[in-house]
Amino acid sequence: MTTPPTTGARPDEARRHNRTALLRRLHVDGPATRASLAAELGLNRSTIKALVDGLAEAGAVAERLPAQRSGAGRPSLLVLPRPHAAVVMAIDIRVEQVAMAFVGLGGDILGRHSWNLHRRSREPGEVITHIADTAKLLADELDVTAVGVGVSVPGVVRRSDGLVHEAPNLHWTGVALGERLSAVLRVPVGVGNDAELGALAEHVRGAARGSSDVVYVSADVGVGGGVISSGAPLRGAGGYVGELGHMVVRPGGRQCYCGCRGCWETEVGEAALCRALALPEDAPRGAVVAELRSLAASPEAVEHRLGEFTEWLATGLVTVVNVLGPEQVVLGDLFTALPEQVVDRVREVVRVRSLVSRAVGGTRIVSSPLGRDAKLVGAAELAFEPVLGVI
Repeated sequence: MTTPPTTGARPDEARRHNRTALLRRLHVDGPATRASLAAELGLNRSTIKALVDGLAEAGAVAERLPAQRSGAGRPSLLVLPRPHAAVVMAIDIRVEQVAMAFVGLGGDILGRHSWNLHRRSREPGEVITHIADTAKLLADELDVTAVGVGVSVPGVVRRSDGLVHEAPNLHWTGVALGERLSAVLRVPVGVGNDAELGALAEHVRGAARGSSDVVYVSADVGVGGGVISSGAPLRGAGGYVGELGHMVVRPGGRQCYCGCRGCWETEVGEAALCRALALPEDAPRGAVVAELRSLAASPEAVEHRLGEFTEWLATGLVTVVNVLGPEQVVLGDLFTALPEQVVDRVREVVRVRSLVSRAVGGTRIVSSPLGRDAKLVGAAELAFEPVLGVI
């Protein structure tokens, strides 16, 4: 058996790879000196100089003196991304609201807008029209042009073309969202499951920076999950993965819209939390959050009102940790409003009941610092993925 010949990368390919790596480093981690960039990327200083000079000439980066000097001698210049050099549009479609933002290179949010959805305005055509109209108004106001779009959707999404196979809480089935939005916005559009993009956001800019194996679990109307495995998104066949809310944890339990009974979502979703708090299942989000905050001051009240809810949340997370073996679990959306006493109890239950958690020395369970912006941030990063290689 002969070994096929191998060839090294052509100089132009190597330069393009290094240029993209440098730009991604600045986009994700912010300003750095040329010396720091050379050390982090494993490149010599002359290569870094050529790359920085090229990006500066293209208007993608700038250099300036640091705000604070240390030591004697000439200070090293900081290289920093220029936000307006590449701007993307991020869209987070929720069951009750759509949020939109224009985001510049480096992750700066340049401007944003949101609007509520009602039964009629949830129709795909209505949502797409409103997005297109709002995008034009906001772009004109900010004097920017988006070079790409990322969209977060609470449903099962085919990443190759942005087909929303099913978004039950929106009552969408078979919606070619990526193609339709690209046609009206006239730029490339990427569409992802909301929890998957939440995981991406936490991995790049949130609580999971530096972690290679992460599960992001969020509660809105439903419950979803996103998985980062060995530093990359876990997507499954066709990109369909992460429906953690539909693990059956209570056989014979409440009917779920998916057709099963006792799904995790029926025990820890927004409606379940409202029942635990003795609120109507359709109570406004603000009322739910306010009730949770008022409970936090009384440990006895937290245990009395949220004890069963806490056990179901922990039960599901034990299974998630045993199956996926993450080093970290990030709780997002409505879960970020839970009293710390609840999160502490969940940590303890997972530590005791999960064999995998014990094996890895304890899976960290934290609340998202990005809050409701996580999926918007993830949508922006989805849009930036193809952009950074062509600036």
